[in-house]
Amino acid sequence: MEVKLKVLLAISGVPSLLAGWSAPACAQAGTVAEADEQEVIVTARRREESLQDAPVAVTVLTGEALARQQLVSTTDLDQVAPNLQFTSHGTLTGNNSAAQVFIRGIGQTDATPAVDPGVGIYIDDVYMGRSVGGAMEFRDIASIQVLRGPQGTLFGRNTIGGAVLITTNAPGTGAGNRFQVGIGDDNLFEVFAAYDIPISSHWSARVSGGFRDRDGYVRRIFDGKDLGDEHGYFGQGALRWQPDPSLNFLLRGDYAREDENGSPFVFRAINENAVFVAAQSVAAGCPGATFPPPFVPQTPTRDPRCGNDAQALGPFTNGGTFPASSRLENYGASFTAEWEASDAITLKSITAARHLQWSGTRDADNTPLLILHTDYSSESDQFSQELQALIEVGRLSGVVGGYYFEEDSFDRVIVPIGNPGTSYDTQRVSLDTEAWAAFTQWTFEVTDALSVTAGIRYTDEAKGIRGILFNVAPASAPEPAIPTALCPFNGPPPTQTGCLFLSTDRFEENFSATTGSASIQYRFGPAFMAYLSWSQGFKSGGFNQRYNAAPPDNAPIAFDSEQAETFELGFKTNPARRLRFNAAFFTTSYDDIQLTYRLGVVPLLFNAGAATIRGAEFELDWVPVADLRIDASLGWLDNEFDSIIDPPPFGPIAPTAIATLDSRLPFTPEWQAHIGASYTFRFGNGWALTPRVDVSHTSDQFFDAGNSPEIAQDDVTVVNAGLTLAQENWRVTLNVFNLTDELYPTAGTSSLTTASGYAEIIYARPRNFTLIAAIDF
Repeated sequence: MEVKLKVLLAISGVPSLLAGWSAPACAQAGTVAEADEQEVIVTARRREESLQDAPVAVTVLTGEALARQQLVSTTDLDQVAPNLQFTSHGTLTGNNSAAQVFIRGIGQTDATPAVDPGVGIYIDDVYMGRSVGGAMEFRDIASIQVLRGPQGTLFGRNTIGGAVLITTNAPGTGAGNRFQVGIGDDNLFEVFAAYDIPISSHWSARVSGGFRDRDGYVRRIFDGKDLGDEHGYFGQGALRWQPDPSLNFLLRGDYAREDENGSPFVFRAINENAVFVAAQSVAAGCPGATFPPPFVPQTPTRDPRCGNDAQALGPFTNGGTFPASSRLENYGASFTAEWEASDAITLKSITAARHLQWSGTRDADNTPLLILHTDYSSESDQFSQELQALIEVGRLSGVVGGYYFEEDSFDRVIVPIGNPGTSYDTQRVSLDTEAWAAFTQWTFEVTDALSVTAGIRYTDEAKGIRGILFNVAPASAPEPAIPTALCPFNGPPPTQTGCLFLSTDRFEENFSATTGSASIQYRFGPAFMAYLSWSQGFKSGGFNQRYNAAPPDNAPIAFDSEQAETFELGFKTNPARRLRFNAAFFTTSYDDIQLTYRLGVVPLLFNAGAATIRGAEFELDWVPVADLRIDASLGWLDNEFDSIIDPPPFGPIAPTAIATLDSRLPFTPEWQAHIGASYTFRFGNGWALTPRVDVSHTSDQFFDAGNSPEIAQDDVTVVNAGLTLAQENWRVTLNVFNLTDELYPTAGTSSLTTASGYAEIIYARPRNFTLIAAIDF
């Protein structure tokens, strides 16, 4: 794996994209009318076609639209795309770039390598295997496509909720050159540059790069650190060779690095009768604290030395003492070859490799007490190869393809815990995945107005795990039953006294699925198209990798694949030249749902049952007059569990905070709405002044399977505003985010019902502004 990556990087020489910077695109400035008259192209069916002709629910944002709507990162997409939730700061990883992405109520909260994401993120047609790195700033973007619903036929595994397709500007496509600098509050300073290099008639190149520095907005009392800060830089490059109009080669490479203080968690709640809390309160000399619990309240009951609500310091102050950090290094390369073999056949090959290394440390209880801390580091390598044949003969068009993917990851986790008699648990786990798939999809135009589409994909996947968990205790603790000879897996643990866990054998599970899709669409006229579609998707199973006691038979607990099947009715209409209104209505059967429960203090994944999700989506893009533009969207979701599978007990320990028939799926608000408007005032000598306002509303939602109210989000409305002054090829933009300074959470973790008894939460950054100056040349 590592050799393949080094070969690709050696070929490329320069860094294509992943986390790093807030520059929205290098699209040249144009009038609203000019931008409106451009046809919106999508690749949701692996070929280029008009948005209004594709029988798929998809939100498309060009680089110009990202800048206009003040969207600076992937986590901003849920402000405008209906039924999408996209947040960062992985609650289990402690890494700022970890993504939690949900579309239509389907996704995954666990961003660690043993768990696959439920929404696939693709960058320049390359699937990103890990959720860490998915929360990224936009830069040099040509377009973003948010595909809603299962995409199992053409995009495969782990697109059960949908897919987010990110396309960067390629050399020689007219993206132009840009230099941009920005400042803002919290000492924000950022620089971005992109340059097209026309080497010759057959060769062209493009390079871009930048950095972003910003202080955090949560302060730690213990050491004065600011959490939620941003410190990163990136570089990317692309080289195109087109020796013949029918033959095109494109080589891309990228590098990104982040070194930050840690995620902006704060204390939310604590259970004074939890075992670890009680033990630490007793050790601190807390009045009324007893071990074992229960707690006996005495005066004062809010002694700041104790594990109680006196530890609550407000939404932007952290009381933890364990080291907090978040680091990421991400680089990769891809090589795309495309050959128009004839008027009927185009052949395409996409080869890619990527290396990801990250770490995150956090004080999970966010108090001065040792209750539960995490120190997580991971390293992954992935390689993929996709082959496509695009065929078009008369009224028949289709794609036939094959896909191969492999990934190797190594994780190290150290968890200091407040359990009396145990210093900390640590584990080292090696994970591997090998998957291949064959797929095809065909569309037949029965008449000029009527067409039908059908497709099928077969996927086969093998996952393996090999690991050891150490329970490192004081020297006086008795030796565990498992011989210490099993301990040295990639080096001995610190101050080793014994081992508790897995043999060093490799365990393997195989997963396979056949997923299909079909649709029928009818164009009633130039301005109205309706479609009915059916699609399937699956997300593979795997192994749990976190334990604090030996599992049965010293074998890791596996979980099975989950599946989704969606029926959708939609229409796309543009009754006037500057008006587009699209809608979709759907129902989804969601089976063998993978949810995270707490087994003791440890979060494990289990198949939790089945649910039905119903919903609707509406999107409007309207330019009533040349300089006025209105964007709007509305999403509605209704979800209910049809059946519940109770997870098996782990010895004497039963999982806590599990879903019930009355539960709601996490990250599934009932309503989501957005409306934005901008108007351009034009003056002499090419001067233009454009104010912009965007209002986004999200109804209440839960962040975990147990629907913990302590970390839930209530209804929230967020207002962003901007003002742009432009003349010819330069512009200055003032943006104000969270204009009304709303206080609302974006993520959280609850372990209140376990021995650790804590709940932590992350609030959005308060009102903030940026001032950006850019020149296109």
